[in-house]
Parts: sequence; structure tokens; C-alpha cells
Amino acid sequence: GTLRGHSGGVLSVTFSPDGSLLASAGGYGDNTVRLWDPRTQEHKGTLRGHSSYVTAVAFSRDGSLLASASGDKTVKLWDPTTMEEKGTLRGHSSYVTAVAFSRDGSLLASASGDETVKLWDP
Repeated sequence: GTLRGHSGGVLSVTFSPDGSLLASAGGYGDNTVRLWDPRTQEHKGTLRGHSSYVTAVAFSRDGSLLASASGDKTVKLWDPTTMEEKGTLRGHSSYVTAVAFSRDGSLLASASGDETVKLWDP
């Protein structure tokens, strides 16, 4: 199947740990994260809050948090069930290119065009 809905290129995708959700990162001009049911291909919701393209998405191991990285130099944390924004991590001086949760969920790493990797307590 094909999932459509972003208004710009899609830069990243990730499955939730239990496979019940797929998150996709909208690129230039889109600036959103979309959540999908991969089994039915149903669009579940759109996460809006970034002011620039979204480069990467990652679920925490327990699936309770979704992180999104953006060209707006921030990482946003979302509750994928309620689709509420839980926080914004600021500190990079350039676009954020990647995000990853540690296995135990106690750390979130973000990589940036500012030549740094930052570790956060999500």
C-alpha cells in the first residue's frame, strides 16, 4: 500500500515498538509528523509544531514517547496516543538530523549540523 498526505517529501519513517503505529516525517514545506495504522493504512493524526522540515522520528522502547528532529534546531517530544506535544528540547545551533532513544529509555540522543550530539533526559 501507499500512504499519502504529506505536502512535501518524506524524510524519515519509524514503527512503534508494538507495530501498531507508523510515524512519518514531513520534509520541506510540510513540517509535520503523521501517524498511521500500518495494518489498515488509516491516517491517525498529524502532529504540528515544528517551524521547519522534520528530518527524523523515533519511538521510545515502551512506545510512550515519540521524538521528532527538525530543521528548526529543535527536538519535540510527543505522546503518540493523545498526539499532544510533551515538550521541546532546545540547544542545537543548527538543524537536527537524527534522534534515538537509549534501550532503557533514560536518554535521548540528537545529532545536528552544528557538529554535536546532545544527550537529553526525555
